[in-house]
Amino acid sequence: MSKLRPASARQVLQVLNKFGFRVVRQSGSHIHLLGTDDETFVTVPNHAEISKYTLNYIIKQSRIDRETFLKLL
Repeated sequence: MSKLRPASARQVLQVLNKFGFRVVRQSGSHIHLLGTDDETFVTVPNHAEISKYTLNYIIKQSRIDRETFLKLL
């Protein structure tokens, strides 16, 4: 299992876009995305560095396999 490392919001958004997530709105420094099934909702903080704990939660929210997500990151 790969170790999580901090990543930027830009990197995370690129990975989520590859899985079909699209930006639906932005409130303050948080970007809200909706999955292709119109049920999966993910919130990404628009920061230069997202902590590994927050990144882990984003992966869980997106319902994407952790290893697949980290390979694309």
